[in-house]
Amino acid sequence: MAPTQFTFDFEENKGPETAKQKKAGNTNHTIDNTKLRRGRKSLKHIHINADLIEVPKDEELFSKKYYTIGSVAKMFKVQGSQIRFWENEFDVLEPKKNGKGDRLFRPEDIKNLQIIYHLLREKKYTIEGAKEYFKKNPGQSNNYEIIFSLKKLKSFLLELKANL
Repeated sequence: MAPTQFTFDFEENKGPETAKQKKAGNTNHTIDNTKLRRGRKSLKHIHINADLIEVPKDEELFSKKYYTIGSVAKMFKVQGSQIRFWENEFDVLEPKKNGKGDRLFRPEDIKNLQIIYHLLREKKYTIEGAKEYFKKNPGQSNNYEIIFSLKKLKSFLLELKANL
């Protein structure tokens, strides 16, 4: 039996690769030197990704009547279980269910999810605080549309400033 030589790489933020990862070319991805792991994400990682939700503009959003839970989860970059949890917690979310039991979200539900996401992930409200907000302020989605458009404008201006 021939002796085997092992090499070690002691770079920071680089974990060991499995044979499957090497074969597929996958490595551990990092965002701002924070290592991504399975399970619960850190508050820092959530805050970094908070502005990265990809909800389409109103014209495109309202062009379809219904969206599946998978497509909604991709828009908000969360798991489907998170969307189901929010559905159970908040009365404003009322997705239709087909005969198979699949949830079909209307564009109005997606707008409400956008507000819920904003309250929970960006403003750091608790679930109870967000529920109370919806009870005290029904129909406040117009304010959030203004906030989201201002955020887009701010990111555009910051990008423009960086390119100067």
